[in-house]
Amino acid sequence: MKTTIFNQRAERDELMSRPYQQRQTKYDTNELLQNPLIKLITGPRRVGKSVFALLMLQGKNFAYLNFDDSQLLEKWDEELVMSALDDVYPDYDFMLLDEVQNLPDWDLWISKLYRRGKNLIITGSNAKMLSSEMATVLTGRYLQIEMLPFSLDETMRWKNISPEREEQAAQAIVLADDYMRNGGYPETIPARSITKSYLSTLFDSILLKDVAQRHKVRNTTDLYNLATYLLSNFCNPISANELAGELGLSSVATTKKFCDYLNEPYLFFFLPRFNNKLKLMSKAPKKVYVVDNGFVQSTAFNLSENLGRLLENQVFVELLRRCYIPGKTLFYYRTRNDKEIDFVTRKGTKVEQLIQVCYDMTSEKTRKRELDALVEAAEELHCDNLLVITNDQQEKIEWKDKRIVVKPVSQF
Repeated sequence: MKTTIFNQRAERDELMSRPYQQRQTKYDTNELLQNPLIKLITGPRRVGKSVFALLMLQGKNFAYLNFDDSQLLEKWDEELVMSALDDVYPDYDFMLLDEVQNLPDWDLWISKLYRRGKNLIITGSNAKMLSSEMATVLTGRYLQIEMLPFSLDETMRWKNISPEREEQAAQAIVLADDYMRNGGYPETIPARSITKSYLSTLFDSILLKDVAQRHKVRNTTDLYNLATYLLSNFCNPISANELAGELGLSSVATTKKFCDYLNEPYLFFFLPRFNNKLKLMSKAPKKVYVVDNGFVQSTAFNLSENLGRLLENQVFVELLRRCYIPGKTLFYYRTRNDKEIDFVTRKGTKVEQLIQVCYDMTSEKTRKRELDALVEAAEELHCDNLLVITNDQQEKIEWKDKRIVVKPVSQF
């Protein structure tokens, strides 16, 4: 056990020695570390959770355990581990526990450490860690920090490009287009030539490790077919009945279960249609989104490039970054005349904003379609905060007595 932990220390020190791009965060990391609550950093694999934690702990005396290491899990013995940590990291002040969801009954162990006064930073790639597992044992004992792939703004900062600077405007347009097509996974931003192979491998790895193995899925072919179908149909409404029929899956219940599994590792998200009647809301098809546009380009069997859908998916992920929650504060909407609004945000019981995403609004027909839909929904939902996000257009429009703001995605 001590050898495993020594090896992990060498891994930790090697990771600490690399240069990293700082993430934008609303948190003051010193304040976080001073807080006795558990710091839980969640998000998809490979977005930089461990790096964020390591940068937060730079210069501090901290112990490190990586639960992606099969040797640690196979030899797991709680007392031996604690004893080895004391030997390898004398008088440590903090504990960083990476991908802790891989440890059986991890929540009970974490709770015990917390009661002993350990200052804990833990990372996990499973969205259900909180709802089912942590909620019971650790209620009120943790702060959650959710991380997603780099945003467009973070990517611009990484490349030292500012869309506001006139001399960089052309570069900013090129970078925004590249980001929309290839996404914001940190490993791929400085090396776009690897994006396709890197994300294709990561996609397969998430399906295998975080879904099939975790849930003991025997029929991995059905799971893989479902995942690739969802990816090819991103931004489209789907229902479990339709999916089961289309893909020849064994039952609607299995289809729903697989969709839940694919949501857990932050791979796919399902957005309900807004309706004040909960029963009707749960019956309506949900729109499917993917955590990063790069996955679409690397894995989906897209016959034609759809820039409108790529932009819509990018806006959805940005709304997640701003802490909107699908089904609670974020929805899509269809008017009584069946006109679709891409996003409805809600604050408390009130509709806060209606957002339409339209890559290019120069055609008069497209313009009329998008604006008419917004105005119709605005009247039905009693909301006057109306926004259209485009690729590069900007204006303020008076349309049928409503004021509509149009802005490019780089300013959203």
